[in-house]
Amino acid sequence: MMTHRNTLKFAYWVPNVSGGLVVSTIEQRTDWSYDYNVKLAQTAEKNGFDYALTQIRFTAGYGAENQHESVSFSHALLAKTEKLKVIAAILPGPWKPALAAKQLATIDYLTEGRIAVNVVSGWFKGEFDAIGEEWPEHDERYVRSEEFIKTLKGIWTQDNFSFQGKYYTFNNYTLKPKPIQKPTIEVFQGGSSRAARDMASRVSDWYFTNGNTVEEIKKQIDDIKEKAKQHNHEVKIGVNAFIIARDTEEEAQAVLQEIIHKANIEAVHAFGDATKEAGAASKEGEGNWAKSSFEDLVQYNDGFKTNLIGTPQQIAQRIIDLKHVGVDLILSGFLHFIEEIEYFGKHVLPLVRELEEQ
Repeated sequence: MMTHRNTLKFAYWVPNVSGGLVVSTIEQRTDWSYDYNVKLAQTAEKNGFDYALTQIRFTAGYGAENQHESVSFSHALLAKTEKLKVIAAILPGPWKPALAAKQLATIDYLTEGRIAVNVVSGWFKGEFDAIGEEWPEHDERYVRSEEFIKTLKGIWTQDNFSFQGKYYTFNNYTLKPKPIQKPTIEVFQGGSSRAARDMASRVSDWYFTNGNTVEEIKKQIDDIKEKAKQHNHEVKIGVNAFIIARDTEEEAQAVLQEIIHKANIEAVHAFGDATKEAGAASKEGEGNWAKSSFEDLVQYNDGFKTNLIGTPQQIAQRIIDLKHVGVDLILSGFLHFIEEIEYFGKHVLPLVRELEEQ
């Protein structure tokens, strides 16, 4: 019998940023407003979703003309839900670990342990330039993020915490009250590069990777798990996927083709140019988006590549295939969030749970 611990987890991207999840002029019945997001969070909670991930953006671009700040927005959604855990995205640089640790510990206390954090190393150079923040070279950004995570966990678990790093220093610092969650608030991170995977294998609780084929995802997972063993550490894996579930495969594929056909070509190319400074900037050229085509970039995090596009039965089986190679969580994007999460909860998730029992 499956235990809750062994079941796949599901998360969705919170549209706290305008423009939806695809860089396309196709109709997206998704809104970045608070009222829409409250209804969406409550819908997701009722339909079997475990997590919601808020986005962090400081500047407009690629259709994201408006952005609500991630941590305060996460707290606002938590206040309107009962079980959902919300993952707040935070950027080292604009955030310092002392502030983040205290901010998140307070939210954890107020929500009885339902906050998590996604430490984003920062791919968008233009954003850092606009707000006057340093944008170190690729691998160095992960050095900073690793220190950020180490100091968060140290502050949350130790009294008189001291740390001497390249980017952060603490001297006998004690935070009280500490978070309710034990051992700490869950820490997520993203990336596909060597530096990102190595950091995950040492310090992160969860590793998010961009969408990809089962075979390529397996390679990443096997690599991370092996490295984590060497550090006596365990890390769980989340995979990005843009889900198009329809009654027939033809309907689902037609939606995909319409999204791509109506792509905002100028915005996609601008996004592609910016990502080259991030993914391809890794030493081995294997970071996020390093091998993404124009069609892939229409969905911000290569969500089409995961191929959760088709009938409920097709999607459920592909989700199980991902589980079999070590995926623990599906991070989902949708075209029309509320109605499609309802459809997913009614038609896809029950099939996934049935297949997990087999």
